[in-house]
Amino acid sequence: MNKQPPRLFFYAYAFWLEPAGVQNELLAQLLDHWGLQRPDVVAHDFGGATALRAHLLNGKDYRSLTLIDPVALTPWGSPFVQHVRQHETAFSGLPDYIQRAIVPTYIRGAIHREIPDDELAPYVQPWLGDPGQAAFYRQIAQMDPRYTLEAQPLYPTIRCPVQILWGEEDQWIPVERGRELHNMIPGSQFHPIPNAGHLVQEDAPQAIVAALLRFL
Repeated sequence: MNKQPPRLFFYAYAFWLEPAGVQNELLAQLLDHWGLQRPDVVAHDFGGATALRAHLLNGKDYRSLTLIDPVALTPWGSPFVQHVRQHETAFSGLPDYIQRAIVPTYIRGAIHREIPDDELAPYVQPWLGDPGQAAFYRQIAQMDPRYTLEAQPLYPTIRCPVQILWGEEDQWIPVERGRELHNMIPGSQFHPIPNAGHLVQEDAPQAIVAALLRFL
C-alpha cells in the first residue's frame, strides 16, 4: 500500500528583531537545517512577507501556503507605523508609563473583540522596558516597503496552492488588500472572515482551523 509522505507544517509569524530583508534568509536556512522538504506553510502578517520572499527569492518550495492578513502589497503600514518610521529615536526614548499606554492601545487595534488585559499581556510584555521598548520602535523603523516591492511582481509565479484568509474588520490592513492579492495569485482561494480583525487567531481561531482542515 502506498503511504502518503508525512505532512510537514511550519508556522511563520515574523522574526521581529531582524529586518524584513533578513527574515526570509533566516527562514530559508531554518528549512534547510530542519530538512523540511515542501512544507505546508501558514504565515501571518510579516510572516507572510517572509514566506513569500523565501519562496520567490530564495527558491524554497512549499506544498501549500496559507496567508493570514499578510504584509504583501505596497503601500502598507498604519498611520501610527508611518509616523514612528519618521521619528524612531523620539519614540524609543519615551517614559515607561507612556509606553505602557501606547502598546496595549496599538495592539488592541488589531483585535476586533474586547480582549481582557490578561489575554493581551503576552502581546504587550515583550515591548516594555529595556530592551523591549527600543526593539518595538526599531522593528517598526525597519518596515521598508521595498521588501514587498521586490517580491510583488513575482506573485503570479507562485508554485504551490495558496489560500488567503483575511479578517473583514482588519484595521491595520484593510480586507480590500486581500482581494487585490487574491487577484494577483492565479488559482488562489480567498476567504474573508467576519467579525475578525488583523489578529484573526485571537478573534476567530476556529475559522483558521476549519480553513486549514479543508485546504490541507
